[in-house]
Amino acid sequence: MNKKERYQFFIDYFSQNQPEAETELHYENPYQLIVAVALSAQCTDKRVNMVTPAIFETFPTPEALAASNFDELFPYIRSISYPNNKTKHLLGMAQMLVEDFNSEIPSDLNDLQKLPGVGRKTANVIASVIFNQPTMAVDTHVFRVSKRLGLVTQTAKTPLEVEKQLVRYIPEEHIPKAHHWLILHGRYICLARKPQCDQCNIALMCRYYEKNIETKD
Repeated sequence: MNKKERYQFFIDYFSQNQPEAETELHYENPYQLIVAVALSAQCTDKRVNMVTPAIFETFPTPEALAASNFDELFPYIRSISYPNNKTKHLLGMAQMLVEDFNSEIPSDLNDLQKLPGVGRKTANVIASVIFNQPTMAVDTHVFRVSKRLGLVTQTAKTPLEVEKQLVRYIPEEHIPKAHHWLILHGRYICLARKPQCDQCNIALMCRYYEKNIETKD
């Protein structure tokens, strides 16, 4: 299976079997999503979803969060990974949103990355999920699964290199969904330590399966 066929197989399968794939973070508006995504760095969505309801109730707007302080916000975040930095980042992000963006989440990737705690991955998530832009956020799941499947080369050593290869070959209209397809497949099937190849419906296109499983049968 060449690269073009591999990508087509991937798109065809998930378009048919998971057409409505979306983030598992709970949110009701762009402000809530950017807070949740910022908290989710190196933390599970499940854990983030446990703490965000209280955050959103107490700080329902960027203005409310910007008016807070470290000691007030930290207790809500202490169970999240890297709580000190994330508390500082959320406060700084809210203040910048209020002061520089009229409390609105910007759609431009460069503007998004100016916000404290918002790196390229988070910016790509917001641009994709909220503004339906053809951006590909590369987290650990996307990085691992795209290489195992053979969608990107093994020589791609950074998230940016993986991102560039994926957006080059996936049609723009599928990129926002493809991000979630890869994440969810990595979260539930293509696990980091022990991929569930016997449960995988796309093993026929998978380079990892071809090299490590099929050849042993």
